Amino acid sequence: MSDNRTTHFGFKTVDEADKAGMVHGVFSNVASKYDVMNDAMSMGIHRIWKEAMMDWLAPRDGQKLLDVAGGTGDISFRFLKRAPNAHATVFDLTQDMLDAGRTRAEAASMADHLDWICGDAMALPFDDNTFDVYTISFGIRNVTRPQEALNEAYRVLKPGGRLMVLEFSQIPNPAVQWAYDKYSFNVIPPLGKLIANDADSYQYLVESIRKFPDQDTFLQMVKDAGFENAKYRNLTMGIACLHSGWKI
Repeated sequence: MSDNRTTHFGFKTVDEADKAGMVHGVFSNVASKYDVMNDAMSMGIHRIWKEAMMDWLAPRDGQKLLDVAGGTGDISFRFLKRAPNAHATVFDLTQDMLDAGRTRAEAASMADHLDWICGDAMALPFDDNTFDVYTISFGIRNVTRPQEALNEAYRVLKPGGRLMVLEFSQIPNPAVQWAYDKYSFNVIPPLGKLIANDADSYQYLVESIRKFPDQDTFLQMVKDAGFENAKYRNLTMGIACLHSGWKI
């Protein structure tokens, strides 16, 4: 029962109970072309953002990473390249995304340091105080109740553990936001049709960015989950943003 609670799926209002299935459908549809589309949509800039995330995280050997909404493993692979004796658990709602990740060359070379688990970010199947690092990259805006995902992140992190969220955000400059909107709505869905044969899923992804809280609002959500020393850094004028917090 959802008690008739509603949420957004892009610009549509939907029943909370339906959102996870709808998101699952989006990522099942685009899984095989997901990495190609990321390069095309961002002109490769997503790679720079992910390296900035790794620079701030400073992965260390021996750490246990939980990469939620980890999809095809991009963040986990980057983490393990910097800390080859760490361990990463790629966790995602969509098995098709995990399967696409397993076929990547990095997956074979890092197999001893990787797990792939399918599940819900709002109900993690892990014990309290299990992981040293929790990352979620371009995923938390797709969670039905992001605050619950943050609460779960806090629960499964060890004391001294680190949260880092990479997500599209709100651009403080209205003129730049206008230009970005024009690009997003007029270029990305047709690109999705061309590359992934799926315009609708990319229309949803563009809309979902606009529904996500701004940087300061999301920072407060991170603090509400219990994280301390919480702060954020804008990337590329605020098109994307990194939020960091510590379980102390």
